[in-house]
Amino acid sequence: MGDPKTARKKSHKPRNPWQMDSLTQELQLLGTYGLRNKKELRRTNTELSRIRKQARQLLAASEEVRSLEEPKLLNSVSRRGFVKKEPSLDDILALEVENLLDRRLQSVVHKKGITRTMNQSRQLITHGHIQIGEKRVTIPSYIVEINEETNVKLDPNSNITIEITPKETDLGSKEPEVKVGETEVKVEEPEVKKDTVEETEVKVEEPEVKKDAAEEVKVSE
Repeated sequence: MGDPKTARKKSHKPRNPWQMDSLTQELQLLGTYGLRNKKELRRTNTELSRIRKQARQLLAASEEVRSLEEPKLLNSVSRRGFVKKEPSLDDILALEVENLLDRRLQSVVHKKGITRTMNQSRQLITHGHIQIGEKRVTIPSYIVEINEETNVKLDPNSNITIEITPKETDLGSKEPEVKVGETEVKVEEPEVKKDTVEETEVKVEEPEVKKDAAEEVKVSE
């Protein structure tokens, strides 16, 4: 059980944290689901590994133990919306981290179209503008159960109003592309101040060749 004074770890670091593929996937999930840091993602990965471990243990257990424990696990997973209504242990083993991240309150608020982005969902939740039924929830990582999803709403007493287009309500959809028209950028050259003195053409006169005063006399033979 452990010492009650010492809290049990909720997340574990990956074995190879510097692999390029894992780093790229983590950054993509952080941006898609608006997570604050990698610690939140690792908590979800730890919860996923715990659920899958229970499924593997049940597959190797005896029929007596399996008949008692398997319905509890399947009911818990289906109640939280990780799998379909009639799951099996194979469905649990096929779970991905995205299936758990989709059930976070932050993701559900964005999916219902209450906010425009995941980051906006997180801000409204932490500031106390989101309710589940009559209960105010301020934890973005709260796992929303299937029977609670319809009761997720904006606080009626909140003074926040958000207008959303239908395209922005789909979870996981790409951000609307902003097309920037091609515009010609004209760079104005600095004006060169002309001297007040007008430019005058300088004519260079060629020196005249003075002819001898005496005219040329034709010498006749």
